[in-house]
Amino acid sequence: MSNTNRPPKQMSKSIKFVFGGAAGMGATVFVQPLDLLKNRMQLSGMGGGQKQYKTSFHAFSAIFKNEGLSGIYSGLSAGLLRQATYTTTRLGIYSSLFDVFSKEGQPPNFLTKALIGVTAGGCGAFVGTPAEIALIRMTADGRLPVAEQRGYKNVFNAIGRIISEEGIFTLWRGCIPTVGRAMVVNAAQLASYSQAKQILISSSYFKEGLFLHFVASMISGLITTAASMPVDIAKTRIQNMKMIDGKPEFKGAFDVLGKVVRQEGFFSLWKGFTPYYARLGPHTVLTFIFLEQMNKMYKLYVLGDTSGGGGL
Repeated sequence: MSNTNRPPKQMSKSIKFVFGGAAGMGATVFVQPLDLLKNRMQLSGMGGGQKQYKTSFHAFSAIFKNEGLSGIYSGLSAGLLRQATYTTTRLGIYSSLFDVFSKEGQPPNFLTKALIGVTAGGCGAFVGTPAEIALIRMTADGRLPVAEQRGYKNVFNAIGRIISEEGIFTLWRGCIPTVGRAMVVNAAQLASYSQAKQILISSSYFKEGLFLHFVASMISGLITTAASMPVDIAKTRIQNMKMIDGKPEFKGAFDVLGKVVRQEGFFSLWKGFTPYYARLGPHTVLTFIFLEQMNKMYKLYVLGDTSGGGGL
């Protein structure tokens, strides 16, 4: 009896989650200095004080001069744990739901992709918030006077001290804007990547391969940066805030955004756009390229699928 009518083998859900996390962690190794730079720029001028950095280049030079090469990679352990939790969850869920809603080999429409991205991003953000808290604090520590620095040794030391000093629920401080940001990011990033790739490959100029993945990723990164920066600033400042006279510095995300607009100007909501895009763009590119290549290799050598696509 012929086997030609059998449906092609599918990747297991566990493999999709593992590949998602591995792709994000690989990308983070390259872009961690840009993540640190973005966080420092967003915290510069916090509380109405004098801005510490004039430009992204000034910030990078000052950090390198004052903290050295190790300072540029502050918080790397937290960045890796964040990818191991957040990106594993979001890309695993997105890939799984993408397959569920693909009918007869045709990908879902843009609205469905966006809704899948929102769902995947929200779930991933909740799981990844503790590592996000540690990452924000570890990358921000070098901007403080020595007496005020928290001095976390690594991400596990940070999480342990946060629990013992501030309570376990502090690990989910700013969870609402974090989840909100992730929903915006993933709706924009994952849906725009899939849609850009679909549009580009339908033209006569692109075919399945690294160049297609690169161009689609850069388009996705630009759209995602513009859409998510205001929410990201609110999230960053809430997660880095301290208690003042027993009261939190901010009441919530809208309080942060209102104070930023009043004290620093409307366009400060996009403060650090260059390092944010410089970080998100390459991170998006590397994550999707790593993920596409791992999917492609797995399909080829494990499942025997020679179609050549990465599956997103």
